[in-house]
Amino acid sequence: MALRHNPTARQVRLAAELRRLRDNAGLTSRQAAALLGVSPPQISQIEAAIAGVSEKRLRRLAAHYTCTDEELVAALAAMATDRTRGWWEEYRGQLPTPFLDLAELEHHATFLREVQFLYIPGPLQTEDYARAVFSYRVPELPDGELELRVRHRMQRKTVLGSAPYEAIIHEAALRIMVSNRTASRAQLAHLLELSGAERIAVRVIPFALEGFAGAASAMVHAGGVVPKLDTVVRDAPHGTVFIDSEAQLGAFRMLFRKVEDAALTCEQSRDFIHRLTKEL
Repeated sequence: MALRHNPTARQVRLAAELRRLRDNAGLTSRQAAALLGVSPPQISQIEAAIAGVSEKRLRRLAAHYTCTDEELVAALAAMATDRTRGWWEEYRGQLPTPFLDLAELEHHATFLREVQFLYIPGPLQTEDYARAVFSYRVPELPDGELELRVRHRMQRKTVLGSAPYEAIIHEAALRIMVSNRTASRAQLAHLLELSGAERIAVRVIPFALEGFAGAASAMVHAGGVVPKLDTVVRDAPHGTVFIDSEAQLGAFRMLFRKVEDAALTCEQSRDFIHRLTKEL
């Protein structure tokens, strides 16, 4: 099997889960290699995501690691044998890798939960809104790359309706006019339209809410086939971070629930956005 030069975030996640199973079993990579009848470098390559692994070999590894969670093993086997070439592949080599990794993560998610405070969540943005956001970058993007990013963001809308999607948006994001008043009004109207769709929930956190100190809790929480394969995505100073450790996932689940409990209901949120649209 040919070695990979640039593994995707999904491939890296599979590798990390296999490493986690081995660590939990208390085995070194040399011991795992001996049990499987391969060389230690082959185990290292699999755990670094630069080499793939067949379903048969993955199941043998799981058995040697005494993993009894059959749902997890089946989910990992599905990841190992997945050959999906999604719409995001047309952007490979044209956009930064995190753009593609996020699209692939959303495609495979069993649910999506998003919390945003300064911007409308990506899948809910209008084309004009997205263009205004990307246009503000310093240094400015060449026209060709700007339009690639806008087109990619619009294609991310394919996740809406395919899996339950819940967006919690602070009033600040609704009020900030990234473009002109007409574009802002169109964006709010688009939110109202989407919020009435099946499997999409849009909820608002108003400025007037007392006791809310969660402005640093922006996140995208993507559900895995099993909870252990959930992923949280956060923006960091130097790029996008994919979080998958069990302890951190547990903390972010609790954080999302706190934010969710503070937000208006879906019906109250629709009324709120409608009133704000009239103000504009």
